[in-house]
Amino acid sequence: MPNYDYECKVCGHSYRKFQKMTEDPDRTCPKCNGEVRRLIGLGGGVIFKGSGFYTTDYRSPEYLKKAKEESQSTSSTSSCSCCSTKNCSTCK
Repeated sequence: MPNYDYECKVCGHSYRKFQKMTEDPDRTCPKCNGEVRRLIGLGGGVIFKGSGFYTTDYRSPEYLKKAKEESQSTSSTSSCSCCSTKNCSTCK
């Protein structure tokens, strides 16, 4: 169900209402009972909640295995003595 924005023509009060698309639009202001108009909005934003919406949630088992092996191999090697990275290409 989308959110609709309304604005009162009399007092200027604006509000947002969560309602079905098939529902009739509001006619009166909840503050002063004046006439309201429905504003043109940007549309409904898509909200992604929970897991399964990102590419990292769909990694293949082979990718996960390789990533785990790489993290274990880099943690077992010590840092390069002249820089802060591990497995430095200039020092090896």
